[in-house]
Amino acid sequence: MIAFSGRVAVITGAGSGIGRALAYRLAKDGARLAISDVDPRGLDETATGVRDLGAQARSDRLDVSDRDAMLAYADAVIAEFGAVHLVINNAGVVHGGEFLGMSFADIERVINIDFWGVVNGTKAFLPHLIAAGSVGPEPGTLVNISSLFGLIPMPGQSAYVAAKYAVRGFTESVRIEMLAARLPVTVTCVHPGGVQTAIARNGTANAGADPGGNAELFDRTLARTTPERAAQLILRGAARGRPRVLVGADARVLYLLGSVNNRAWQRGVASVVSRLDRLSTGPTGRVKGRRW
Repeated sequence: MIAFSGRVAVITGAGSGIGRALAYRLAKDGARLAISDVDPRGLDETATGVRDLGAQARSDRLDVSDRDAMLAYADAVIAEFGAVHLVINNAGVVHGGEFLGMSFADIERVINIDFWGVVNGTKAFLPHLIAAGSVGPEPGTLVNISSLFGLIPMPGQSAYVAAKYAVRGFTESVRIEMLAARLPVTVTCVHPGGVQTAIARNGTANAGADPGGNAELFDRTLARTTPERAAQLILRGAARGRPRVLVGADARVLYLLGSVNNRAWQRGVASVVSRLDRLSTGPTGRVKGRRW
């Protein structure tokens, strides 16, 4: 297993949720941190927390979809720390609603952050991970966060599903390239199920829909895994060089169900959503702010 004590770890989307939990756990393990987020308030809270834990940390407001900013950020991190050993591309957003009601701008925003943000982070830092692995006793470590929805399809989340499927395919292809070239980098793709974070509450929805949508239902019934447990599973899998990490019992069960018979899975989900449609429709036949 790879030990992260004394190593330099980069985490995007560290202002809350899984990103913050990863930062705190790595700080406790003795890592040096470069954390970023678009939310300056959340980022400052995380930075204060990891420094209180005794970690050396730099924090930067960063839009992962801005390619030039990401490349400049990688240069700045290397200039300060001299090397990077672990990169976790975690930043992401969600947008809910039927595809027919989505604007191109809605779709592009999700793809730009959730997919291109991962590509930008990987492109910017992978050469540095290779360099660190080449001179150190342990390989560099790349971790890209996909989703359970990067393994199984889900209605009402077509943009998010597309981005997370793309992250999965991209990450697994990069892993194979590292293996084929015998380069000293392990690559792990992570698929969280329902985790108790603010991503659903902070998500956007189609025009005319209730922005809150199913966030309360998600928080109450689906988000069973704590960010701290998610961070523990992610870092354990990354330390062992695993190609794939499923986070949460729901992720394991639903992935199994979706894998056994994809046609049956799609029909089953469609049936459930159809019943939810009828339940959420008022006497006038209008849907009451449902997101998916």
